[in-house]
Amino acid sequence: MDALSRLLALYPMRTALDIRCHFGAPWAISEDAAGPGIAPYHLIVSGTGYLDLPGQRDTPLQTGDIVVLPHGTPHCLHTGRDEVPMPARILGGEQVVQVQSNDGAGPTTDILCGQFHFDAGASHTLVDALPQLILVRTAGRAEFASLQALMTMLRFETEEMRPGASTVVAQLASALFAMLMRAWLEQADSIPGLFALLAQPRLQAALHAMLEKPAEPWSVEQLAELCHMSRATFARLFREAAGATPGEILMRTRMTQAAQWLRQGRQSVAAIGEAVGYQSEAAFNRVFKRCFGVGPGQYRRAGRMQALSEAA
Repeated sequence: MDALSRLLALYPMRTALDIRCHFGAPWAISEDAAGPGIAPYHLIVSGTGYLDLPGQRDTPLQTGDIVVLPHGTPHCLHTGRDEVPMPARILGGEQVVQVQSNDGAGPTTDILCGQFHFDAGASHTLVDALPQLILVRTAGRAEFASLQALMTMLRFETEEMRPGASTVVAQLASALFAMLMRAWLEQADSIPGLFALLAQPRLQAALHAMLEKPAEPWSVEQLAELCHMSRATFARLFREAAGATPGEILMRTRMTQAAQWLRQGRQSVAAIGEAVGYQSEAAFNRVFKRCFGVGPGQYRRAGRMQALSEAA
């Protein structure tokens, strides 16, 4: 498994695609700040518009653009702030997703809207490493053909109710985040935090080793050797890229893996601690509580209660 796949596997998330907006200009879509662990996204499957964020206005949008707000930032998509948008209405009838339209007589824009749902506790390392806005532009980019094809399929499947359409849309949407992250890493001029290690070929071996074997007592010297660098050069480049030391990234990786196993509920706390590199259960408990604010046992119980609540 490659480093990006291993990294994303540590942070389970759900993808919801629930609204299709088919608007004639003028139109506007305004969203308040989302709750913890909720990242709204918008797929511009056809048409144009603008995006407003706090302190950042009128970012142009076009067909093939994907907008993600990893921190749930309030935002507005629109055709122009000087225009009065036509009121939106929900179309009736059986639909795969809710369809909204308006009576705008101008050029039409088609937008698919949804959310990525992360575990608010376990995924903070991943989410904190993402910027306020992810904007991937796929138009004219042959290397993003698979992402363009995914958007086309989602558009087709949400146009009308076909047998199995709900399942198809759910499965397609579940692949969206991984494909989006891959495209973002290939397109962005600068990558912050944890993802910077994936964008730095010279450092990928170290990250891959920590993700593959988090229980190993990796030293800076060992990781530097994997990257064919001196200890000093490796430590400097790693911190510059990730904004953290190798030891800090290893600790976060271990705790995230431990949190995932605790939610699954199949192993004892002591066994999980040992599996992520802690021979002492007390030491594991201390580090886990420092990372998540509660001990492993309480974290597991809270996860069970949440699962029961969602099932109900």
